[in-house]
Parts: sequence; structure tokens; C-alpha cells
Amino acid sequence: MVKEKKVKPCGKRPRGRHRSSPAPHAEVPSACGAGLGRWRPRGRRLAAPAPSPLRRRRASPFVPRPRRLRERGRGRVRGGAERRLGVVGAMLSRKGIIPEEYVLTRLAEDVPEHARYRARERRARFVGKNGACNVAHKNIREQGRFLQDVFTTLVDLKWPHTLLIFTMSFLCSWLLFGMVWWLIAFAHGDLDHSTRLQREPARAAEGASDGFVPCVTSIHSFTSAFLFSIEVQVTIGFGGRMVTEECPAAILVLIVQNIVGLVINAIMLGCIFMKTSQAHRRAETLIFSKHAVIALREGKLCFMLRVGDLRKSMIISATIRMQVVKKTASLEGEVVPLNQIDIQMENPVGGNSIFLVSPLIIYHVIDKNSPLYDISPVNLHHHEDLEIIVILEGVVETTGITTQARTSYLADEILWGQRFVPIVAEEDGRYSVDYSKFGNTVKVPTPSCTARQLEEDRSIMDTMPLSPKGTIRKRSVKLKPKFTITDEPS
Repeated sequence: MVKEKKVKPCGKRPRGRHRSSPAPHAEVPSACGAGLGRWRPRGRRLAAPAPSPLRRRRASPFVPRPRRLRERGRGRVRGGAERRLGVVGAMLSRKGIIPEEYVLTRLAEDVPEHARYRARERRARFVGKNGACNVAHKNIREQGRFLQDVFTTLVDLKWPHTLLIFTMSFLCSWLLFGMVWWLIAFAHGDLDHSTRLQREPARAAEGASDGFVPCVTSIHSFTSAFLFSIEVQVTIGFGGRMVTEECPAAILVLIVQNIVGLVINAIMLGCIFMKTSQAHRRAETLIFSKHAVIALREGKLCFMLRVGDLRKSMIISATIRMQVVKKTASLEGEVVPLNQIDIQMENPVGGNSIFLVSPLIIYHVIDKNSPLYDISPVNLHHHEDLEIIVILEGVVETTGITTQARTSYLADEILWGQRFVPIVAEEDGRYSVDYSKFGNTVKVPTPSCTARQLEEDRSIMDTMPLSPKGTIRKRSVKLKPKFTITDEPS
């Protein structure tokens, strides 16, 4: 009688039966390399194990499928491979082989309904922080209007296009007049040697001692005519080629080419000069604070921002103005998508003119005539349809060109209950500006209500603590003496 040898499994056997565990009479396969299935001696053949009840139930066509697989057809999966991976992952997680949180690929019906909706996007800017207008002009039918103002069109082009037009204008004019000079030489017979030999005896019979005279000397091909065209238009004058008095047409072409060359030089050089000295280049050193603030000033809510100039050269006759851009609707039902409303500015100088020597805090008092009259901290979020545009204009002192700097503030870029820190200090008899704190703000006590509510109920101000007043800082610098007094030894 052959004694059966039992194989001891490497791992511990799980307690209890699982849905996917084998039948009680089957051996657990060893992980130590003992083989698969039940161990059997040589020469003895065992019958195949009976299929599990789970497999028999799946094979029956009359047993209803699970609910998750029944509803699989409701969702649309983009690729076939993704669909197969989703089915396999769902089946493995359902049988308990892998946890459900490790299934990365899911079916379309597993995605909740609330996840299919995207959050509301931020309001598009009308004017960017750098001053660029966010407007795209489309479907312009009358394109010829741009050609009526060629100079402005050339200045507005980008630098690669401008340099390409600059180069091609000279090359095309040189080639065109080079062809004209070649045609004059060809019509006069300057390129044919036989014509020269025939005309020289005739001119000798007339008493001319110089023989054949061409229209332009030293022109033998189109290359020499092209070189002569460059010499004429650029006024180089090497001395090898020149126009003679033989052909009046050549003299006329010489005059026309000189005039055309001067016009091209004036237009292209003027265009490049205007591009290098455009007004918005000076606006790069006119800076605005990144955020605007709303706080109390003289007992009233004020909208404030800070503006400064980094250059020592001043902006003459500088003016600043603000506009509120928002979507409005009239009483008749007309919807204005970008309604521009002017708001009155207040500054230390008075009026809209400012003396921009040091950074200034420009503020607007929110009163009953202000479009910000009903604005509260609740409205300062990125979903609010509100944009405040700030425009600074002035004349550059060094060049005399009018410049303009622009910026804008959305609703979430307005800080409620804060004010700007002072950045001007007195040092050694002069005022110094610390631009590292240009946009820094500090919190101050401010009521969380609209200007309308504050005006109707002044008792709110009684409960507000007063903040310390900001003054100009004065730094005391100790100067070292340049000499010392010592007693001489006796």
C-alpha cells in the first residue's frame, strides 16, 4: 500500500471559507514549488474537480447578471481597451481579490452625476494687468482701410514682419531698377559687341573721335546692371560705372530712382524709429499695486490703489481716471455686456491731475453716486461681474511723447478692510522710497457692510475701534566724525 505524502503549505490558511476559496476536499496549492492542484502518487489518475457552484451559476443563461453589469450599457466608454479594463477591475473587486479602492479604471456609470459638471470659470478680463486689451476683432470685411494708413499699419506690425518688409522693399527696388537699366543697355546695343563694331565707323565718319558711347559704361550683363542700380540708390559711387549723355532716358531713370530711394528711406527709417520710441515703452516703468483695497478714510468707505513711477524723469500733466466695466441691462430690456461707467477720483493734489514724483495713493469715495455703493465683502469673489479699469496718461518729459499706462482689478483682487503701508521715509535731509513694500497692506478695522448701509446707520461707526494714524517715518543716521582731537604728549 502506497502511503500518501502530505505537502505543508508555506503560508497560513485563512480562517473560514471565502467566496473564491476552493472546495473543502481540495488541497491548497503550495507556494514552495510543490505544483498545482492536489498531490497524487505516480501511476494513479484522479478525476477532474467539479466546477464550483459560482461558476455553474455564471454559466447558466437564465440567472440574471449583477446589477452593475446590467447597467453597464447606460454609460459610454471612449475606448475598447478602457472598457475591458473597467470590466476586469470591477469583476476582481467584486470577487474580493483586490480592494475596490485600488481599481483605477472605472466604468462610466460609476462616476457620480455631480462630478460631471465643471465649476464656473473666472470672469474674463477686459484689460489685462499689463495694460493689454483683451479684445479680438473678427469678421472685418473692409480690410482695405488698413492700407489707406500704411505708416500706422507698418508701425503696428510685429518686429519680424517689419524687418522683412524693410529688407524686401530695398531688394525689390534694386531688382526693379536693375531690370530697367539692363533694358536701356539692351535697347541701345551696349550688350552686343557686333553693334558696337558697326557704329564705331559711322561715328568716325561724323568726326567723333571717341567712337561708340554707351548709355551706361561698364554694363555687360544683368549682374552689372543690378550692381549699378545699388550704387545709384545708395549713392555709393565706386567710379567704374556712370551714366553718359548719350541716352536721355537713362538720365530720367536716374532721377526717378533717386526720388524713389529717398521715399523708401524716409518711410522705413521713420517706421523703425517710431517702433523703438513708442509710448507704451515708457509705461513699463509706471507701476500699479497688484491689489486694490477698500477701507475707511475720514469716516467713509474708500476704494484705494497705489501708483508710482520708477524713473527720475517726470510725467508732465499726468492725469488718472477710473472706469467700472460690468454687464448691465436697461429698463427696456437692452443688455449691455461691457458698460463703462466713469467714477470720480480723489487724490492729494485735487481733481484728476497728479504730481507723480513719489508713489501716491489714489482713492475714490464710495458715496451714493458711486457704482460701488452696494458692494460688500460678500461680493468680492471671482464669480462677481465687476472690473475696475485704471488709466494713467501724461507727457514724457524727455521725449515729449504722450504715454498711457493701464491696469485693471477684478472683484477678487480687491481687499476689504486693508490699507497700504507707508513707504516714504526721510533720510539725511531727503525723502527715500522703499519699493519693496509698494504693494504691502495691513488689516484695519472696517465695517463689513455696504456704503449704503453705513450711511443709513451711522451707529456702526461707534463700535469700530480706531486704528493708529500713519506718519512719515524719520530715520536718524549717526554720522561718524571725520577727525578726532587728541592730547599731544608733553
